[in-house]
Amino acid sequence: MNINNIEEVRKWIQSLIDVNNLHEFYTSSSWLKVRAEVLEDYKSECQHCKQRGFYKRADTVHHVQYVKKHPELVLNKTFEYEGKEHKNLIPLCHACHEHVHDYRRKKKEKPLTEERW
Repeated sequence: MNINNIEEVRKWIQSLIDVNNLHEFYTSSSWLKVRAEVLEDYKSECQHCKQRGFYKRADTVHHVQYVKKHPELVLNKTFEYEGKEHKNLIPLCHACHEHVHDYRRKKKEKPLTEERW
């Protein structure tokens, strides 16, 4: 798809969301180009791991402003909020990306009884 403006991008992404086919976006040349740029900009370092003082190779580019909530920002490296520019696309390792989205986190189970031993 040839993407020329923000409104065109928003409509395209919304149409993919409506049919539950965001995979098409994540395999598009537009996304793959921006993704490669972001990984290169950050030397493929997981930014969350780096904040904690160690290095891990990033294999994912995370949308800070979630695609389903802000389809107009899917290809934007930054966004403006309250007059300040913020990062929208950041490289993360698989584990950090799953943590950010709360995937595969063990759910706390309620005890069988209210008694505590």
